[in-house]
Amino acid sequence: MLRKLASRPDPQIALALTAGLRLFYSAMAAAFLPFLHPDPALIHTNALTDNLPAPHGLHYALLGIWERFDTLWYLRIAQHGYDLPMAVIFYPLYSAAIRVGSWFLPATVAALFISTVAAFFFFWGLLRLAPSSLTSRGRIRMLLLVAVWPASFVLFAGYAESLTIALIVWAVIFARENSWVWATLCGLLAGLGRPSGVLVAVPLCVLALRSRRTASLAALLTPLGLLGYWGWLRWSGRLSVVAAYRLYQRMALAPPWMGVWESVRAPIAQHDALLAIRLGLIILVLALSLRREVRIEDKLFALAVILQMVVYAGRPAPGTVRYLLPVYPAFLSLGSYADAHWSGKKFSFYFVAFGFFNLAWMRAFLDWSLVV
Repeated sequence: MLRKLASRPDPQIALALTAGLRLFYSAMAAAFLPFLHPDPALIHTNALTDNLPAPHGLHYALLGIWERFDTLWYLRIAQHGYDLPMAVIFYPLYSAAIRVGSWFLPATVAALFISTVAAFFFFWGLLRLAPSSLTSRGRIRMLLLVAVWPASFVLFAGYAESLTIALIVWAVIFARENSWVWATLCGLLAGLGRPSGVLVAVPLCVLALRSRRTASLAALLTPLGLLGYWGWLRWSGRLSVVAAYRLYQRMALAPPWMGVWESVRAPIAQHDALLAIRLGLIILVLALSLRREVRIEDKLFALAVILQMVVYAGRPAPGTVRYLLPVYPAFLSLGSYADAHWSGKKFSFYFVAFGFFNLAWMRAFLDWSLVV
């Protein structure tokens, strides 16, 4: 079946994977439901949990079970705007998309639908960016490894990740094709999706310098999405994003070397296996992104994303493995490596190992015991 799928056009491959994963994660969430026993005290340490849907019935199994953590904030912002100080942490693009989608669908359905469509474009974009040396088998392996990467279920949850990552990937695609208006538009929107979105300006500027075309100067406008949001917060008298992180998340900006030290020190000092896994995944993503065959603009982007992860001092939360998902160069590199060096048995081993951690993170997320 995989061999037959590999012969299909890229959009069909991405669509088949997206549809399969949407069904799989929805079924897994429903299957986990009888085994979820969240601590009410733990739930109510999170904001916006006063009016959660009752945890029973088909509607809850398919939709309400996804209303967790950040999803609650995006749904609230879509309905009420930035009426609470902490809301400024959540960038506006995804909530705005939910607000538009809720003209036609219930808000939670709209949120999951938007994430699913964005995941399709992310998978399609990865296939477009895949090196020509990658075989058809390697392309499928690359997508399957992305599908089971720890915390990749977030791509199908009510989070802004898939929308932001899709915009990042397609900004790079358009830039490599010298479609600078589209590349800049995707970059601007990515900066409104999540903080990591603005970092696509790094590969766009490298590609613009390489192209030496006047039209490529549009890439310099990419940061205006994020800067426009920050400017609106200041103009409207709201907290800055940095201040909100400090007040509500106990996280403050720190020099990169301090962030690196804390990421290394915390798993040892706290004897925390989840933090150790997080550190291992960061190292793996960094190593994959710096392989010789990875393009220079992709290496710089990966370094920028990882640097952004570690400049916040405070709690190096294990759930932040999802912050590695935008590092598309690592997945392209992993696909190439798996294609060249892994036998079928070795690929199956890593597929199952990554999948195990992904589902373990998903169950903890649904049980309110792990912020993802």
